[in-house]
Amino acid sequence: MEEYLRRKTLLIGDVGSGKTIFLVEFLKFLIENSYSDDVTIIDIAPSRIHGVGGSIREYTEHVLMVRYLRLERVWAPRLMGKTKEEVLKYAEENRSSIEPLIDTYLSNPTRILLVNDLTIYLHAGDVNRIMDLINMAETFMATAYEGEKLKDDKNSGITERERKLLNILKEKVDIIKRF
Repeated sequence: MEEYLRRKTLLIGDVGSGKTIFLVEFLKFLIENSYSDDVTIIDIAPSRIHGVGGSIREYTEHVLMVRYLRLERVWAPRLMGKTKEEVLKYAEENRSSIEPLIDTYLSNPTRILLVNDLTIYLHAGDVNRIMDLINMAETFMATAYEGEKLKDDKNSGITERERKLLNILKEKVDIIKRF
């Protein structure tokens, strides 16, 4: 796990591929090696729905040992939205709720930043804000959805937007680990 320190890493894969479990293992490594005070987690994954998603807190209590930024509610637009309009509404609600978490980190950064489910923000958010996070952290690791299982976005365009913005971010990181 040491090879991920001082590097920018994207953990990419389909639903249920092990991205969050790997992020949790990296978190445990950081805590075991006395980095707790240097870690912030921005956890923007929706709660588990039909076996999809889940916050880091659902996997480990280690989040209590670091600065843990989490919303009360994160929507899963493609799973919850029944129409194009609903999908877009959920994506926009997520974006507006996530912005303050990004602001919190940028105004008071730590050396290490972990983000769970980065692509939720990309549905409607500004990719430059994510690049600011990547650039601010000495060590950056984030999970990002890329796959087929959630491609039905009710013709809202969020899946294509997510793909395009993720491709931009791939150019900005040191390591892309596929699951």
